Amino acid sequence: MRKHALGFLEFIREQGVIGLAIAFVLGGAVTKVISSLVTSIIDPLLAIVIKNTEGLSGAYATVGGAQVKYGEFLSNVLDFLIIALVIYVFVKLVGLEKLDKKKG
Repeated sequence: MRKHALGFLEFIREQGVIGLAIAFVLGGAVTKVISSLVTSIIDPLLAIVIKNTEGLSGAYATVGGAQVKYGEFLSNVLDFLIIALVIYVFVKLVGLEKLDKKKG
């Protein structure tokens, strides 16, 4: 039984499952906080810069007769970039990238 358990742990290390699981959990945990940061703090500050009372997510351009709402897209891209940065910094600080065994 012990041999099978060790084989399973080796499989997890070789396949990078630990890193994937950590990224998934951390991504879910920080998404709400980062979204709140962007919506509550960054958007209002950008609203001052772009002179739009609705903030970045309310920014749009009129093309023909249609409104192209690029601001919400940019706000979501900003969310993603900040979340990716936070996860990257956390993984580097804690040294989690060393958990996965290198193949080869």
